[in-house]
Amino acid sequence: MPRSSVDRRAVLVPTLVHAGRSWAVGVAALALSAEVFGVTPPLDPAVAGYRRDGGQADPRRSAVPVPVQRRAVPFPAAPIDREISVPTTVRAWGAPSATDPLVPLTIERRDTGEHDVRIAIRYAGICHSDIHTVRGEWGDITYPQVVGHEIAGEVTEVGAGVTKFKVGDRVGVGCMVNSCRECENCQAGLENYCLKGNTGTYNSVDRDGTITQGGYATEVVVDQDFVLNVPESLPYESVAPLLCAGITTYSPLAHWNAGPGKKVAVVGMGGLGHMAVKIAAAMGAEVTVLSQTLSKQADSLEFGATAHHATSDPSTFEKLASTFDLIINTVSAELDLNAYLKLLRLDGTMVNVGAPPQPLPIQVFTLFGGRRSFAGSSIGGIRETQEMLDFCAEHNVSPATELISADQINEAYDRVVKSDVRYRFVIDTATI
Repeated sequence: MPRSSVDRRAVLVPTLVHAGRSWAVGVAALALSAEVFGVTPPLDPAVAGYRRDGGQADPRRSAVPVPVQRRAVPFPAAPIDREISVPTTVRAWGAPSATDPLVPLTIERRDTGEHDVRIAIRYAGICHSDIHTVRGEWGDITYPQVVGHEIAGEVTEVGAGVTKFKVGDRVGVGCMVNSCRECENCQAGLENYCLKGNTGTYNSVDRDGTITQGGYATEVVVDQDFVLNVPESLPYESVAPLLCAGITTYSPLAHWNAGPGKKVAVVGMGGLGHMAVKIAAAMGAEVTVLSQTLSKQADSLEFGATAHHATSDPSTFEKLASTFDLIINTVSAELDLNAYLKLLRLDGTMVNVGAPPQPLPIQVFTLFGGRRSFAGSSIGGIRETQEMLDFCAEHNVSPATELISADQINEAYDRVVKSDVRYRFVIDTATI
């Protein structure tokens, strides 16, 4: 539904506030000044966006707005336009606390700045990271929190300085919405490794000091430099998971030169693992899946693997010793890493993209034996993410998804934790 009665599907032209404007504009400016300089009441859990009416009331109508919340900005960032910048209230689903289920609520999105793109979100993917975050398993979190860093949608408005996008474009937003843009890593197109820390799509400090809120919502406003073009040939409902699971696996495969003549093993056949299989196969590598059981063997072969082995069978490690050039470990569960490292041939590399809760024990002598390497990788920069989308479009690679409505999010979370999904959940945001 439209966010106001005014047609906003046009280029935003910044205007100046003049003293002769109506008293209503003056009040808006005064309210904005209070917001900008932090003169806002502290967050009160009683009105923090998760109180709902009892009885049979429609939960969407009883959702309470989330007050603007701010922290100190971690780095000097691009200036944000402040000429009567009136936030827009949008519908969302968010977590009121670490222990409560997600509920419908409303959040504020900033007005469209000079270099911003306003996006009507069509689909939002569910990542296991979302679950870890809202349940407080990965450190401090500001509640209520709207998560989701796999966003696919359509441009509805662009700022006056936007040159990369136009109204109607199919676009995506992944795991970050800003970075310092000045450090050597950012200058190299590796904003994901920003030395000052990039701004995450949710639960992070945005350039104006507010806390970012993610993609389980109807709209988002993002700087054009962190928005991606979605090729027309990619199925719209399948795009969202590529913006996390896709780039998380594409980046190490590309960096360590997976391709013809290379033997790649993928540990785990979940949301990340099935994308690693598809992408590695599309790159021309010989792909083997290492999974606890053979239950997903048919899927592995369908997605492009040439073999699937059960790691619960001890003979697997004997048969595959010194076999692989590259191993991508997509699981977060505890593993005997040393057993997997022995599957690498001379100069082979094992890359961890799963996020285990505890430190990983590695015997250094296992690395010595074959000049083996153990590495990590975290998503990818904007340029590489666009490269990944273009690659997937060219090679007809897309994730296997299950489309759900917003009121199924909590059930989907439980199923993700139980590994009961093949292979990524995607929310139809028209149901929010």
